[in-house]
Amino acid sequence: MVIVDCFSHPQVRPNDFLIACGDGNSILTALRWSDWKPNFAAGRGLNVVNDCQPFCAAGTFHPYPVTVRLDRSQPWNKNPHQRHFTQLRLVFTDSRPSGMPRVVTYQLWN
Repeated sequence: MVIVDCFSHPQVRPNDFLIACGDGNSILTALRWSDWKPNFAAGRGLNVVNDCQPFCAAGTFHPYPVTVRLDRSQPWNKNPHQRHFTQLRLVFTDSRPSGMPRVVTYQLWN
């Protein structure tokens, strides 16, 4: 089981994972995985997010503690013999970015 990053590189238990591929304004860092199984993976880390104040290029990055869950494994289009997770769920365990819900789910690229 792998998670595919936005550069189409498969990763197993990555320490860091870029969420916002287009602008780099959201990244998971300091990831510690408690489970990495064929049907799900779970861990903890920090979601480091740009506040984009007054605009993104001049913004400040802030770390927010999160739990991370990967689900919905499927064959990877680039290598059908390799399965990858297609859903990422974050739960903010303390503070969170302004306007962001406590639970966020992302569909990952194939």
